[in-house]
Amino acid sequence: MPHRDRGNLILGLAIAAIALLLALVWIPLDAETGLIERVRRRVSIGDGLAPSIAAGFLLVGGLLLALTERADPAAPRLTGRALRHVALSIAILALATILMRYAGPLAVEIANAVAPLAEGEPRSYRLLRDTAPWKYIGFVLGGGMLILGLIWQVERRIRWQALAVALLAALAMVAIYDLPFDDLLLPPNGDV
Repeated sequence: MPHRDRGNLILGLAIAAIALLLALVWIPLDAETGLIERVRRRVSIGDGLAPSIAAGFLLVGGLLLALTERADPAAPRLTGRALRHVALSIAILALATILMRYAGPLAVEIANAVAPLAEGEPRSYRLLRDTAPWKYIGFVLGGGMLILGLIWQVERRIRWQALAVALLAALAMVAIYDLPFDDLLLPPNGDV
């Protein structure tokens, strides 16, 4: 009888459980408008649409991982090395999120210190968060850092090509998610 590694089953079920927790608890508690918002015959993206789609992808991925468990004894196992890889991925994600959240407000503070406005009134990030270039600073730096960090994790080095890919990918996400919509704030600007 072949040895069955339960690592994929456990990991897949854990991911599926997290996805369900996100979709059924966190997103409804955090989103104010639901998936789609209709106001006076105008349809726009609701606060819960993007995270609900992400939770759906996590759920499908977790279930696929759990259901396609390998019975091959030579199949990869959940090891300490794999857990370190996941922990490093989480650390990269956390650092990128911090950079995404605080880079824009920090840039405004630096601009106030270096070149104050003539009226003497300091710039406020809250008022500038939906104007270029301020609304892109955190998203591009944090998103670029996330992509560059993951490339570094795989290749164990940073090359100019990786930096270009990270920057172009972050700018492509800006073009896809921000430019077509007038009322969409890129993360984390909606919460700042």
